[in-house]
Amino acid sequence: MWKRGKFFVFICSFQLLFLVLFAIFGEYDLTAKPNAQINESIGGQNEVHHFYPMFQDVHVMMFIGFGFLMTFLKKYGLSSVGENMMLAAFVLQWATIIGGFLHLHDNKFYVTMETLLVSDFASAAVLISMGAMLGKASPLQYIIMAFFEIVLFQVNEWIGLTHFKVADVGGSIFVHVFGAYFGIACSRMLYKKDDMEEAEEKEGSVYHSDHFAMIGTVFLWLFWPSFNSAVAADGDDQLRAIINTYFCLAACCVTTFAVSSLIEKDKFLMEHIQNATLAGGVAIGSMADMDVKLWGAILIGMAAGTLSVLGYKYVGPFLQRRLGIHDTCGVNNLHGMPGIMAALGSVIVTAIATEENYGNSLFGIWSERDPENSNRSAREQAGYQAAALGVTLLIAIVGGCFTGLILRLPVICDPLKAHENFDDTAFWVMPGGYPGEIKTSIEELPEKKNDADHVSKI
Repeated sequence: MWKRGKFFVFICSFQLLFLVLFAIFGEYDLTAKPNAQINESIGGQNEVHHFYPMFQDVHVMMFIGFGFLMTFLKKYGLSSVGENMMLAAFVLQWATIIGGFLHLHDNKFYVTMETLLVSDFASAAVLISMGAMLGKASPLQYIIMAFFEIVLFQVNEWIGLTHFKVADVGGSIFVHVFGAYFGIACSRMLYKKDDMEEAEEKEGSVYHSDHFAMIGTVFLWLFWPSFNSAVAADGDDQLRAIINTYFCLAACCVTTFAVSSLIEKDKFLMEHIQNATLAGGVAIGSMADMDVKLWGAILIGMAAGTLSVLGYKYVGPFLQRRLGIHDTCGVNNLHGMPGIMAALGSVIVTAIATEENYGNSLFGIWSERDPENSNRSAREQAGYQAAALGVTLLIAIVGGCFTGLILRLPVICDPLKAHENFDDTAFWVMPGGYPGEIKTSIEELPEKKNDADHVSKI
């Protein structure tokens, strides 16, 4: 079967396709054109001043946060960081194109600072899916997965935001839930019990790999308020999103340490700390700019931390044992279940939202509540929030299963052999000091000790 050079052919073909599509359809927005004389840079009115600081925070989350979070695997660090970077760069371009096709004007799509930010959100969904499949797919399989996933991601988001007009400022529904269950469905299609049992020893972490993973955790934790507030309306909505996320994350972090110590007999498990401390950012996402109150944000964080830790302890092993769902990074526990929590929470908060509580910002968060638009009631809008969750789960799971079947085709993707799972050596030129080259002398100690005893007796 043809294998050598296949990745080169596919990735170059995709990049050339992007080049052609950008050349034909892509265009600077008027705010970026040098001759448009709109919001000229010297006037200080260009949107770059508003979006770029938060865009940069989100950008760091994609490339450093997600990349290093996945370095916990002891023999898969190069792939985790390197292929994360490759995949994110691929998705940024493809998401801009597909999103642009859904919003064409005069057969052109126009790129703004907000376009770059939204493309980063799309890359987050794909990187979440990558987490479910981490170590079990080749670089080409990741690329093929991303190619199909972005099409479905953009269509699902277009349905939810353009037609359902739902509120999901932090992307808990369209990014986290979609990415988690798309990846889990793909992973299920690739699952081979015998291969996983053979590679089980390589799936764990070591002391230094957990240190690197915590770098990713800290970056994600610090910048999550930017992720949840970047596309919120200016003013009180955006500030509220930052405050809610800030306290939700803090409460989630403290609760994670507490629950981890409880179920691990007064010790902390790094798997919990690396992941569950972030669940609050997901769980508040859909409600971040809503009036959930400070105590509500803290309560959501406590619930998310508890749910995530229990998910890692009990739900993940159960799903693998009973359903053959192998979730390497536990994205169901960090993104999936907390994302569903956020969606259901948004249904409740939406159902009780009144103009008395929100003032004019009510129509900024839920545009179809405005009498000049659809004039939806609070309950009707809440129904659309629930519908968006249902449609997202349907498209993610069905689309993930379909994509997973494609990833199994040897003629396209060359699925990994058992010994290649969770191992950098399959796709990287390895430097010195690779864990497989470091031989411990524990087994040799008895023999050396006997030799020493023999010499002393002489």
